[in-house]
Amino acid sequence: MKPLSTLPFLSVLLWAGCATTADDSPIIGISFETLQTEYWVSSLDALRAACDDRGFGYVEAVANGDANRQFEQVNNFIARGVDGIVIAPKDGNTVIPIIKAANRAGVPIVIYNRLPASNSGKYVTVVADNFEITRQTVRHLCELARATGTPRRAMILIGDLGDVNAVRRREGFNAAIADYPELIELVAEVPTEWNQEKALAGVTNALQAHPDINFIFSSSDFLFPSVVSALRNKDRYHPVGHPRHILLAGFDGDATAYQMLVDGYLDADGVQDVFYECEQAVDAIARRLAGESVPELLIDPGLVIHQENLSEKAGRMWGAVVAGAEQQAQGKTGE
Repeated sequence: MKPLSTLPFLSVLLWAGCATTADDSPIIGISFETLQTEYWVSSLDALRAACDDRGFGYVEAVANGDANRQFEQVNNFIARGVDGIVIAPKDGNTVIPIIKAANRAGVPIVIYNRLPASNSGKYVTVVADNFEITRQTVRHLCELARATGTPRRAMILIGDLGDVNAVRRREGFNAAIADYPELIELVAEVPTEWNQEKALAGVTNALQAHPDINFIFSSSDFLFPSVVSALRNKDRYHPVGHPRHILLAGFDGDATAYQMLVDGYLDADGVQDVFYECEQAVDAIARRLAGESVPELLIDPGLVIHQENLSEKAGRMWGAVVAGAEQQAQGKTGE
């Protein structure tokens, strides 16, 4: 089933008639705060596929970073009679009035990839276990360091600390290295606010101040282009097995990280299972519409993909799927 309205890069939602389908199947309103990263685009695609699998219709709106506009767009969903809402909000606070509006209208709402602030109302949240996925990813990096017998001086790229996901990833990193006090010394915390320019400047400055940094974790794969650029400028970007290789890991599971794993430059990546999360989000709406109770919190345990299990686990890495689709498209273009 096709969406009734698909305007992923516009902030204004246009409607194709009422929010109904020809066979009266449920209609889901899908609201995204942004589509500026590959993760969000892949999530939207996966939500569409999950709706298609159930025969649900869907309408979409993207707020382009404007929380007030997102609130208005969701109110439009409600006014047009959607049966459920899946929303990826800017943060855990701006979503509160949206949850309350859905509650007043009796429309089931699922929060995607963000934990709302406490006492927000009635909702279901589907979110990755940011703390544990990060902890396991960084532990893998620490074990690689232990195997070499070489103490490591570490850097972490921190996301926007107004985002609970960034906070939990930082906590997971700290918990992991705390188990290796004689091996891992944290010498640089680079604030990025999920911004490439800030990331590039921060990593460059950290490498200047601490040229012996040899252990790096990025709180999002989205920031890898900045990390790689800074490392290349210092002649520090080398594959696994090279004597100057820096142990490197990230979080998300995007196509860039997948290619870096394939090429041998990335040691490990904490992967959010986008397909699982989106299936759970739509399933939660279906169960609520059927009158079933649904837990308030649905956790994606994710997985850690690294050089040793890449061939086995790549099929569960959403970035590998994206990379495969891109390669297929390029092949058709070249025919």
